[in-house]
Amino acid sequence: RRYAEGLHKNLAQIAARLRHPTGQLALLNPELAERAPTPLHPLVLPFAAIDFDDRVKALQAIEMAGCQVNYPDGSNWCAGVGNNPYAGAFVYLVGSVTLGELVSHPTGELDLSGSHRVRIELAMRGQTFRWIAPFEALDDGGTAGAGRRGRLTGYIDDDQPIAPGTRPVRDFRGWLWQEGRCAEVHADPTSCVKRTFISIRLPVEIFRDDLFQKKLVWPPPDLAQMRLRIAVHAPGSGRSTPLFDSDAEGATLPFSLAELRALLASGESLSVRKLGPGPSPAPELLKLVGAPNHDEPVSPWLARLIRQLPVDGHDEDKPVEARETIATPLGRYELVLRGDVRSVNRGLATVATRLSSFVIAMLAAIALTWLAIELRIVRRITQLTKRAASVSTGVRGRDALARIETPAGFRDLRGSDELGVLAQSLQDLLQRVNDDVRREQIRAEQEKDMWHAVGHEIMSPLQSLMALHGSADDASHRYVSRMQQAVRVLYGHASPSEALQSTTLQLAALDLNEFLANVARNAPYTGIEHVVFASLGRRVPVRAEEYALEDVVTHVLRNAERYRSAGSPIRIELDDAGADVGVHITNDGPAIPDGLIAAIFEYGVSDPGERAADHGGHRGQGLFVAKTYMAKMGGTIVAENLSDGRGVRFTLTLPKAT
Repeated sequence: RRYAEGLHKNLAQIAARLRHPTGQLALLNPELAERAPTPLHPLVLPFAAIDFDDRVKALQAIEMAGCQVNYPDGSNWCAGVGNNPYAGAFVYLVGSVTLGELVSHPTGELDLSGSHRVRIELAMRGQTFRWIAPFEALDDGGTAGAGRRGRLTGYIDDDQPIAPGTRPVRDFRGWLWQEGRCAEVHADPTSCVKRTFISIRLPVEIFRDDLFQKKLVWPPPDLAQMRLRIAVHAPGSGRSTPLFDSDAEGATLPFSLAELRALLASGESLSVRKLGPGPSPAPELLKLVGAPNHDEPVSPWLARLIRQLPVDGHDEDKPVEARETIATPLGRYELVLRGDVRSVNRGLATVATRLSSFVIAMLAAIALTWLAIELRIVRRITQLTKRAASVSTGVRGRDALARIETPAGFRDLRGSDELGVLAQSLQDLLQRVNDDVRREQIRAEQEKDMWHAVGHEIMSPLQSLMALHGSADDASHRYVSRMQQAVRVLYGHASPSEALQSTTLQLAALDLNEFLANVARNAPYTGIEHVVFASLGRRVPVRAEEYALEDVVTHVLRNAERYRSAGSPIRIELDDAGADVGVHITNDGPAIPDGLIAAIFEYGVSDPGERAADHGGHRGQGLFVAKTYMAKMGGTIVAENLSDGRGVRFTLTLPKAT
C-alpha cells in the first residue's frame, strides 16, 4: 500500500514537471530522448511564437522553455518553431556567444568579410538553404561600457561576394545585442570578450508554400530530420575558422523525457502517448523503464519469507498503475506509470539482507548483555531478596532470630560494587541483630528468674498478713488480697507488660454505685484526700472484676491527685443514661499536652518533668494497666481536657450487667 501511494506521488511529481514549459517542450519533442545534441534540430516550442525583436522577452521565452543546447565555452543556442503555424511558419534561432569588439558592416559595402557576420545553413527534404547576415550597428559605439546593438541583415549565401543591387531576404530578421561589461570580471575592458545575444527569425520557403496551399501539417512530421548549423565569423576570417560553430563537440541537450528514467525505480515503467479524438488507443510516443538493481546481494530465505507475507487487496502478479493527463497547445498527453509489486518484495529483501547482519549482531549483543546482567546483577539481587525475606520471617518468629537458609548468609554476595556493599552491610546488621536478640533473651530469662524469686519471697509474708486480717470486714483484708493478686499476675513472666497482657480476669455482676462509694471512702487510706463521689442512690449493675476495677480507679485517682491544684477536690460522677455505664473522674489542674494525650495509655509513657524529678520512680505503667484491665472487662478508658482549660476528665465505660 505504501508502494502504491509512493507510485502515485511519483507520477504527480513527474506530471508537475511536465506541465512546466520545460516539460511541455519534452512532450512536444519526444525524439529528444534518442537524438544527439548536434547538429541542431528545430524543436516545437510551447509558445505560438517568440518576440524576437525584444531581447528580454526572447531570452525569457527560451529560458522558460529550457530549449538551449549548451556548449563547453558557455555559449548556448535554441532552435525552434512555434506551436501555431498561423503565427508564421518560421524557425527561431536565439542564443548567446562571447565576442570581442564588434565590427559593423558599412552601408553599401559589397564585401561582407570585413565585419562580424553570422552564417546559417538549413538542410531539409533533400535541399540545403544558406544565409549570411552581417552585423550592422545602430549606434556609433562611442560610449565606453554602454554595450552595442545592431541588426543582422540576411542575404542568400552562395559563397560569393554580393552582386551590386542584391536585396536582403525580405522575411529574414535578426538582432544582436552585446553587453558593455566583460565576460570575465578582471579582464581588460579594451580587449576582453563580452556576452553577445543573437535573435534571428529564419523564413522557410517550403513551410510558407505549404501554408499557402493549405497542405501544411503542423508541426512538420520531418522536423526531427532537419539540420541547422550556425557559425559566427570574425572580420577577415574565412569560412573554415569561425568564432563559434554550433556543430562543435561537447554540447549537451536540454531537458528530455529520457531524464525521467532516473525517477523510476527498478520494475517501474513510464509510457507516454498522445490522446486522439477517436476511441482507439493512440500509439506510445515513448516508454521508459527503470534500471534494474542487482548490485546488492539478496538472501534467498529472506526473499522467500517476504513473498509469503500477505498483502490485502493486492495481487502480486498484477501491476500497480497510476495515470495522469497533461494538456498542451498541441493536444493532450497521457502518462501511465506502472509499478511491479514484486519489486517491493525485492526491495524489502535487499534491505532485510543488508540489515540482517546488523540485526543479528545487535540481538547477540543484547543476549550477551542480558546474560551478563542476569549472572552478575539479577541473580545476586534475587538471592539477596530471598535471603532478606527469610531474615524477615525469622525475626517475626518465636525466638526472633534472623536466620538464612544458606550457611554463608550474605557473605557470598559481597563485592566491590553497590550490591556487594549492601550485602556486606546486611551481613553486619544481621550479625548485630542476632547478638542483640540473644542478649535480650538472656536478659529476659534473668528477669524471669528474678521475678520468680521476688514473688516467692513476697508471697510468704502476704500469707501471714492474710491470716492476721482474715475477716472480710477488715479493711486491710481487701488490700492484702489485691497485693496477692498483683504478685500472682506478675509471677513467672519476664516483663510487667507481658504479665498484664496475659492476665485472665473473672468477670461478675458488680454494683458500680456502691463500689465507687466504697473507693471514695477508702481513698484517704491510700493517701488520696478530697475524693468526692456523687451517688445515684440506686444499684447500677455492671460486669467487671472487683480488684481489677479498683486498680483501674486507683491508678486514675493517683494521676488526678498528682496533677490537681492544691486543696481542690477530685470528683467522681456516674452516668447511667446510655447503653453502657460511664464513670467520669475529673480534677482541677493543668491540661495534658496535645502531643501527649494520645500516648499516655502506652506502656512506659509518662511526664518527662515528673520522671526527672522523681529520679525514675514513675515508669509510665499505671495508665497502661488501667487501659489493659478495661479492655479485658469489655470497657474503654479515654482522657480529655476540659473546654475551659481548667482540669482533665477521664471517662471509664463498662457494659451493664443483665
